Amino acid sequence: MAASLVGLASSPAAAQFCAPTSTGGWHNAASGTPGCVPLLPVPGGGSPTGVLAPNDDGSTSTIDLSTAFPGGLQFFGGPYTDVVINNNGNITFGGNLFTYTPTAFPLSGGVAYPMIAPYWGDVDTRGGGAPSNNYVWWYLEPGRLIVTWYNVGYYSTHDDKKMSFQMILTNAAGCSSGDFDVEFRYNRCEWTTGDASSGSGGFGGTPAQVGFDAHNGVDYVSVPNSLTMSILDQCTTSNVGMPGVWRFSVNGGMVSCPDAGVTCDTGMMGACSIGVTQCIGGGVECVQIGTSGPERCDGVDNDCDGEVDDGDLCPAGEVCYQGSCIAPCFEGGCEAGESCTTEGRCVETACIDVMCPSGQRCSGGECVGACAGVACPHGQQCVAGRCLAVCDVITCGEGEVCQDGMCRPGCPCYPCGDDEICNADGTCTPVGCDIVVCDPGFYCEAGACHDACDGTVCPPGQRCEVGECVDGPPPMPDAGVPPGDDAGVITPGDDAGPGGDVDAATDGEMDGGTRPPGPPPTPGCACHTVANGSTPSPLWALGLVALFFYRRRRS
Repeated sequence: MAASLVGLASSPAAAQFCAPTSTGGWHNAASGTPGCVPLLPVPGGGSPTGVLAPNDDGSTSTIDLSTAFPGGLQFFGGPYTDVVINNNGNITFGGNLFTYTPTAFPLSGGVAYPMIAPYWGDVDTRGGGAPSNNYVWWYLEPGRLIVTWYNVGYYSTHDDKKMSFQMILTNAAGCSSGDFDVEFRYNRCEWTTGDASSGSGGFGGTPAQVGFDAHNGVDYVSVPNSLTMSILDQCTTSNVGMPGVWRFSVNGGMVSCPDAGVTCDTGMMGACSIGVTQCIGGGVECVQIGTSGPERCDGVDNDCDGEVDDGDLCPAGEVCYQGSCIAPCFEGGCEAGESCTTEGRCVETACIDVMCPSGQRCSGGECVGACAGVACPHGQQCVAGRCLAVCDVITCGEGEVCQDGMCRPGCPCYPCGDDEICNADGTCTPVGCDIVVCDPGFYCEAGACHDACDGTVCPPGQRCEVGECVDGPPPMPDAGVPPGDDAGVITPGDDAGPGGDVDAATDGEMDGGTRPPGPPPTPGCACHTVANGSTPSPLWALGLVALFFYRRRRS
C-alpha cells in the first residue's frame, strides 16, 4: 500500500517541557500536567562513551557496536556491526547522513542509508554555550546503546526553543540473533523546523519525521504526526500508555507490524467487508475475518450479496423490520412501549421515525451496530453481528504465533505477562494451565476450567452452546424437573427401587442412566491434568489499538 501522510499543519502545537516536581516526580512544565518522562542518565553515574562536538549537520565517525551487540543488528538487512550517529536526530547503518530537511518515508536513491529516527529535523547544537547545556551523547554497554539529544536547538544557532529526546536500543533476549528492541523517550518538545527547512522561529516549513526506514523505497514505519506541527505531541503521546515513551521491536530485520489487529475494510460487500490488519511479507494487509453465512434478520448483509435482511427470515406471521422480527399488529395490539405503524408492524415507539443505515438496527430510539449488547464467548469478538475467534482465520508468518487476535513473535522473544508462562509453541498461558486440558467449550484460567458460555449474550437469533454462538433461540430458564422425573429428595445410599433411574449413592451417576451433555460430574471442574509440556487450548482476546502507521509500497 502507498504511504499516506497527514497534510502539513500551518500552526504549531503547544510546546511541551518535562521537568521535575517539588515532590520528586515529573510533570509537563508547559501545561502543569503530570506524566511526562525523564531521560535516562548515563548508567552508574559515569561518563558517556562519546560526545558529539557542537555542530550543524555533523555526524560521528563509525561506531563499533561489538561492545553492545557482538553479533550485530538485523535491520532491513545486515547484520550491521557499526552505526553512525547523526546530529540531525537519527542514526544510520552504512554511512553518514548530513541531510537536514526530513523527507517522507520511504526513502530511496540519493545519499541515504537504513535509518532509525527518533526526531529527524535540523538540529543545531552551536547555540547552547557550554557543551553541557546543549549536546549529543551516546553510551555503549553489553546489550544496550543509549543515544541522547539533550536540550538541542535548531538551525541557525537558535536555542530559544529546545528538544530533549533519547533513543535506546536493547538486545532482545530470547529472540533470534540480531533482534533488538527500540525505545524513544521524549522529555522536551519545543520546535519542529530549522530555518533552512522553510521554518521561522522553530515552526512552519517541513517539520520533523519520526520512525524507521530501510532506504529501499518499500519498507518503513512512520509515526503519526510526522512532518506535521503536531509532531511536538511526541512528549505527551505514546504507543505503550506512557506519555513520552514509544517502544518497538525489530525481529528478523523487520520492525514489528504496529497496525496488526486493527479493524479494516476489505472492499467486499456486507459482512465480508470486515477485516483485520495483518503483517504479511513485512507489510500490512487487510485480511477478511467477516465471513459469508446464512442471511439473518439483524440489519447486516450476512450473505455478502449486497442486500440487507433479504428473504424469508422470520417465523411464520412475523416480518423483518430494521433488523428485528416483529409481528403484524392492529391499533392497540402492541406491547407497552411499542406502537403499531401504518404498515401494521409493532415497533418501539422511540424507533418509529428512525431509519438506520446498513449494518445497524434501532434500539431505544438510536441506531446501534449489529454487535451492540453482544457479549461473545470467552476468547471471541463480535464482528458484523457474529462472534468470531480471529486467530482461527488469520495466518501468521514464520516464527510468529497468533494470540490476542494478533500475530506476534513467539515467547520468550515476546515476553509473557507476570501471571503467564511460556509454552513450547511460543504462546503464553496463564500460570497453572500448562498441565490442564479443558473439555470443549471450556477454557483454563488460574489452573481451573471455566465455561466459555458464562456471561455470554449471543447476537439476536443465536444461543451459546459448547463455547460457540449458534443459530437458535436462547435456552428456556430452568423451570424445575420435567414431569416423570423423580423430584423427591434422595439421600446418599437410598435405593430408587427396581428399574429406578436415580442412583442415590455417591458414585455421581444421574437419573436416567446417562449423563447429559456438558461438563463432567466433578463439582466445579470440567478439566483434567496432563503431563508437563502438553499444549493447552489457546486463549484469545482481541485488543485493537493502533497509534501509528505502517505501510508497504508495492513495486
